[in-house]
Amino acid sequence: MSEQPVFLPPVATPSPPSPPAQGPPSFHDPAPSEQKKRESFFKRAGSLLLLAGALLLKFGKVALLFVGKAKFLVTSGSMLVSVAAYSFIFGWKFAVGFVLLLLVHEMGHVIQLRREGIEASAPLFIPFLGAVVAAKSLGGNALAEARVGLAGPVLGTLGTLALVPIWLSTDSDFWQALIFTGLFLNLFNLLPISPLDGGRAAAAMSPWLWLVGVFGMVVLVFAAPNPIIVLIALVAIYQTYTRFKALRKGDEETQTYYRVKPRHRFMVAGVYLTLILVLVVGMDATFLERNFDDA
Repeated sequence: MSEQPVFLPPVATPSPPSPPAQGPPSFHDPAPSEQKKRESFFKRAGSLLLLAGALLLKFGKVALLFVGKAKFLVTSGSMLVSVAAYSFIFGWKFAVGFVLLLLVHEMGHVIQLRREGIEASAPLFIPFLGAVVAAKSLGGNALAEARVGLAGPVLGTLGTLALVPIWLSTDSDFWQALIFTGLFLNLFNLLPISPLDGGRAAAAMSPWLWLVGVFGMVVLVFAAPNPIIVLIALVAIYQTYTRFKALRKGDEETQTYYRVKPRHRFMVAGVYLTLILVLVVGMDATFLERNFDDA
């Protein structure tokens, strides 16, 4: 039996260790120069972050100041838009005066809301619709709502009557027409319908006055139809319906809201009727035949 040769796989013989290379150092063993570069980079990055933080704090205060003035910007911007819109009809001088009288009226609401402890927005002017003030509520009860509602016409009437000495000293048709318009603005707002100030006063006097106001608005729609009157009438009908619906439910919260002492009802009625009297007499004294060509 002949012997077969056995082929064994070659075995790699270990080579002797080579001397350390003189080339670039290993990644895991950074050279001192590269390590210093990294430390310098992190220092620069940290400095930039600190600088950015300082700038953010500095300009953050400016941003907060800007936000605090945003209400003023909204009011002044919407006033300018309204002046521009009314200028096409009345001329820019009359438009400026009319918008300023609107501002005085709305500030009456703002001041009273804050006296009631309610945060109120700055007035927002809407061309041909007047101006609005946003608030979470109109007070904790109908009496507070009446105070807020009547504060606008009270201050608005006083602001308009403050122009009387100017009119009398100049005998100018411009001032006479402006006073008449301001008085009419406040008188119209005393209509006893809910979106208007008179509706706020009616909440404390007698909610049944809302029905009188709605009837008057329906008559006005047919007597002098225009989109603004129609819009006010629709809002009045809706709000009157929702309020009487809440009253019919008779829950304790609603009953408490509309519970007003008789003497307070008489006080609100006294202010309401006195305002109407002053405004009617003032409008009669300042009435002026005027058309749009006179602007």
